[in-house]
Amino acid sequence: MRLNLGCGFNKSTGYVNVDSSDHCAPDIVHDLEQTPWPWADSSVDEIVMRHVLEHLGATTEVYFSVLREMYRVCRPDARITIVVPHPRHDDFLHDATHVRAVTLEGLSMFSRKNCEEWIAAGNANTPLAMIAGVDFDMVESEVTLEEPWKSKFELGSVSRTELILALKQYNNVAKELKAVLRVVKE
Repeated sequence: MRLNLGCGFNKSTGYVNVDSSDHCAPDIVHDLEQTPWPWADSSVDEIVMRHVLEHLGATTEVYFSVLREMYRVCRPDARITIVVPHPRHDDFLHDATHVRAVTLEGLSMFSRKNCEEWIAAGNANTPLAMIAGVDFDMVESEVTLEEPWKSKFELGSVSRTELILALKQYNNVAKELKAVLRVVKE
Protein backbone atom coordinates (compact mmCIF):
# COMPACT_ATOMS: atom_id res chain seq x y z
CA MET A 1 0.00 0.00 0.00
CA ARG A 2 1.16 3.54 -0.80
CA LEU A 3 -0.24 6.56 1.06
CA ASN A 4 -0.51 10.15 -0.16
CA LEU A 5 -1.08 11.82 3.20
CA GLY A 6 -2.63 15.28 3.34
CA CYS A 7 -3.38 15.04 -0.37
CA GLY A 8 -5.67 18.05 -0.66
CA PHE A 9 -6.56 18.41 -4.33
CA ASN A 10 -3.27 16.79 -5.41
CA LYS A 11 -4.33 13.17 -5.61
CA SER A 12 -1.93 10.56 -6.92
CA THR A 13 -2.88 7.50 -8.96
CA GLY A 14 -1.83 4.26 -7.29
CA TYR A 15 -1.94 5.78 -3.81
CA VAL A 16 -4.55 5.86 -1.09
CA ASN A 17 -5.22 9.61 -0.95
CA VAL A 18 -5.87 10.81 2.60
CA ASP A 19 -6.91 14.22 3.90
CA SER A 20 -8.49 15.58 7.07
CA SER A 21 -11.28 17.25 5.14
CA ASP A 22 -13.80 15.84 2.71
CA HIS A 23 -13.78 19.11 0.68
CA CYS A 24 -11.18 17.58 -1.69
CA ALA A 25 -12.89 14.16 -1.90
CA PRO A 26 -9.98 12.00 -0.68
CA ASP A 27 -10.18 8.21 -0.65
CA ILE A 28 -10.06 8.34 3.17
CA VAL A 29 -10.89 11.24 5.48
CA HIS A 30 -8.58 11.12 8.50
CA ASP A 31 -6.95 13.73 10.73
CA LEU A 32 -3.29 12.67 10.90
CA GLU A 33 -2.95 14.13 14.40
CA GLN A 34 -5.53 11.59 15.61
CA THR A 35 -3.79 8.36 16.49
CA PRO A 36 -3.74 5.49 15.95
CA TRP A 37 -4.01 5.77 12.19
CA PRO A 38 -6.40 3.35 10.45
CA TRP A 39 -3.66 1.13 8.94
CA ALA A 40 -2.11 -2.03 10.30
CA ASP A 41 1.45 -2.29 11.59
CA SER A 42 4.05 -2.64 8.80
CA SER A 43 1.41 -2.49 6.05
CA VAL A 44 2.67 0.52 4.05
CA ASP A 45 5.39 0.49 1.37
CA GLU A 46 5.54 4.22 0.75
CA ILE A 47 4.30 7.50 2.20
CA VAL A 48 4.27 10.83 0.39
CA MET A 49 3.65 14.06 2.34
CA ARG A 50 3.83 17.16 0.13
CA HIS A 51 3.45 20.37 2.12
CA VAL A 52 1.78 18.54 5.02
CA LEU A 53 4.22 17.98 7.89
CA GLU A 54 4.53 21.70 8.62
CA HIS A 55 0.78 21.70 9.38
CA LEU A 56 1.09 18.94 12.02
CA GLY A 57 2.40 18.81 15.56
CA ALA A 58 2.16 22.23 17.12
CA THR A 59 3.30 20.47 20.30
CA THR A 60 6.24 18.12 20.53
CA GLU A 61 4.00 15.31 21.80
CA VAL A 62 1.67 15.52 18.77
CA TYR A 63 4.63 15.82 16.37
CA PHE A 64 6.23 12.71 17.88
CA SER A 65 2.90 10.83 17.68
CA VAL A 66 2.71 11.58 13.94
CA LEU A 67 6.28 10.31 13.43
CA ARG A 68 5.56 7.22 15.55
CA GLU A 69 2.51 6.42 13.44
CA MET A 70 4.50 6.81 10.21
CA TYR A 71 7.06 4.42 11.65
CA ARG A 72 4.45 1.95 12.94
CA VAL A 73 2.48 1.61 9.69
CA CYS A 74 5.55 1.38 7.42
CA ARG A 75 7.25 -1.85 6.44
CA PRO A 76 11.02 -2.21 6.84
CA ASP A 77 12.79 -0.20 4.11
CA ALA A 78 9.60 1.70 3.23
CA ARG A 79 10.22 5.13 1.71
CA ILE A 80 8.78 8.35 3.08
CA THR A 81 9.01 11.46 0.91
CA ILE A 82 8.53 14.72 2.76
CA VAL A 83 8.37 18.10 0.98
CA VAL A 84 7.98 21.24 3.09
CA PRO A 85 8.41 24.97 2.58
CA HIS A 86 11.76 26.25 3.78
CA PRO A 87 11.11 27.76 7.23
CA ARG A 88 12.77 31.04 6.20
CA HIS A 89 10.67 31.47 3.06
CA ASP A 90 7.59 33.68 2.89
CA ASP A 91 5.54 30.63 1.83
CA PHE A 92 6.13 29.21 5.32
CA LEU A 93 5.90 32.49 7.22
CA HIS A 94 2.65 33.81 5.72
CA ASP A 95 0.46 30.70 6.17
CA ALA A 96 -1.30 30.80 9.54
CA THR A 97 -1.91 27.03 9.36
CA HIS A 98 1.82 26.27 9.49
CA VAL A 99 2.58 25.21 13.06
CA ARG A 100 6.05 23.64 12.83
CA ALA A 101 9.26 24.46 11.02
CA VAL A 102 10.68 21.30 9.47
CA THR A 103 14.34 21.17 8.45
CA LEU A 104 16.58 18.53 6.93
CA GLU A 105 18.79 18.71 10.02
CA GLY A 106 15.77 18.26 12.28
CA LEU A 107 14.61 15.18 10.36
CA SER A 108 18.12 13.70 10.56
CA MET A 109 17.75 13.67 14.35
CA PHE A 110 15.23 10.81 13.98
CA SER A 111 17.99 8.44 12.77
CA ARG A 112 19.16 6.02 15.46
CA LYS A 113 22.56 5.73 13.74
CA ASN A 114 23.02 9.51 13.86
CA CYS A 115 21.95 9.62 17.51
CA GLU A 116 24.39 6.85 18.46
CA GLU A 117 27.23 8.69 16.68
CA TRP A 118 26.39 11.96 18.47
CA ILE A 119 26.26 10.20 21.85
CA ALA A 120 29.62 8.49 21.21
CA ALA A 121 31.17 11.83 20.21
CA GLY A 122 29.76 13.56 23.29
CA ASN A 123 27.70 15.98 21.20
CA ALA A 124 24.77 17.85 22.71
CA ASN A 125 22.28 16.75 20.02
CA THR A 126 19.03 15.44 21.51
CA PRO A 127 18.67 11.73 20.61
CA LEU A 128 15.20 12.19 19.11
CA ALA A 129 15.11 8.77 17.41
CA MET A 130 15.50 7.09 20.78
CA ILE A 131 13.11 9.42 22.57
CA ALA A 132 10.40 9.02 19.91
CA GLY A 133 11.07 5.31 19.35
CA VAL A 134 11.57 5.63 15.59
CA ASP A 135 14.42 5.11 13.13
CA PHE A 136 14.53 6.91 9.78
CA ASP A 137 17.63 7.12 7.60
CA MET A 138 17.72 10.06 5.21
CA VAL A 139 18.64 8.60 1.83
CA GLU A 140 18.05 11.71 -0.25
CA SER A 141 17.73 15.42 0.40
CA GLU A 142 17.17 18.40 -1.83
CA VAL A 143 16.94 22.16 -1.40
CA THR A 144 14.93 24.03 -4.04
CA LEU A 145 16.35 27.52 -4.47
CA GLU A 146 14.24 30.61 -5.05
CA GLU A 147 15.04 33.05 -7.85
CA PRO A 148 17.32 34.92 -8.34
CA TRP A 149 19.51 32.63 -6.20
CA LYS A 150 18.82 29.56 -8.34
CA SER A 151 19.96 31.24 -11.56
CA LYS A 152 22.95 32.89 -9.91
CA PHE A 153 24.12 29.55 -8.51
CA GLU A 154 23.57 27.72 -11.82
CA LEU A 155 25.50 30.43 -13.73
CA GLY A 156 28.35 30.30 -11.21
CA SER A 157 28.02 33.92 -10.10
CA VAL A 158 27.35 32.66 -6.56
CA SER A 159 29.63 29.96 -5.16
CA ARG A 160 28.45 27.07 -2.99
CA THR A 161 30.12 28.74 0.02
CA GLU A 162 28.36 32.05 -0.69
CA LEU A 163 25.05 30.22 -1.12
CA ILE A 164 25.42 28.42 2.22
CA LEU A 165 26.16 31.77 3.89
CA ALA A 166 23.12 33.36 2.20
CA LEU A 167 20.92 30.49 3.39
CA LYS A 168 21.99 31.25 6.97
CA GLN A 169 21.60 35.03 6.67
CA TYR A 170 18.60 35.76 4.46
CA ASN A 171 14.98 34.82 3.96
CA ASN A 172 13.68 33.60 0.58
CA VAL A 173 16.92 31.99 -0.61
CA ALA A 174 15.48 28.45 -0.45
CA LYS A 175 11.85 27.84 -1.39
CA GLU A 176 11.36 24.29 -0.19
CA LEU A 177 13.07 21.22 1.23
CA LYS A 178 12.69 17.59 0.23
CA ALA A 179 13.76 14.58 2.29
CA VAL A 180 13.42 10.92 1.40
CA LEU A 181 13.58 8.73 4.47
CA ARG A 182 14.05 4.97 4.66
CA VAL A 183 12.30 3.20 7.53
CA VAL A 184 14.80 1.13 9.51
CA LYS A 185 13.22 -1.89 11.20
CA GLU A 186 14.52 -5.38 11.95
